[in-house]
Amino acid sequence: MERVLGIGGYFLRADDPAAQSAWYRDFLGLDADENGLWHPAAGPTVFAAFESGTDYFGSRAQRTMLNFRVRDLDAMLAQLRAKGADVAEGTQDMAGVGRFGWVTDPEGNRIELWQPA
Repeated sequence: MERVLGIGGYFLRADDPAAQSAWYRDFLGLDADENGLWHPAAGPTVFAAFESGTDYFGSRAQRTMLNFRVRDLDAMLAQLRAKGADVAEGTQDMAGVGRFGWVTDPEGNRIELWQPA
């Protein structure tokens, strides 16, 4: 049986695609080229389904949530706050999994930041 090899892309609608792409570059350091091609560091990726009524993604209108791995969650959250990003208060620790924090992009998409254990 053929299998998928990994995430090939993540696509989102935006009222202003150029501004949205610039936010991901300037606030999160996502260094994609003009075609959106990005070479992330190798590491684990989680693929999980949640109950339809979950509040974990923020707004119930948001059907998916992007999760980025980070090296230092506290430093990333401080950097985002210093730039004026909409960062959620508090973090979550999961034994054996890591620490989590959240930021919302300018178009209202909640993003999870994960520092693996």
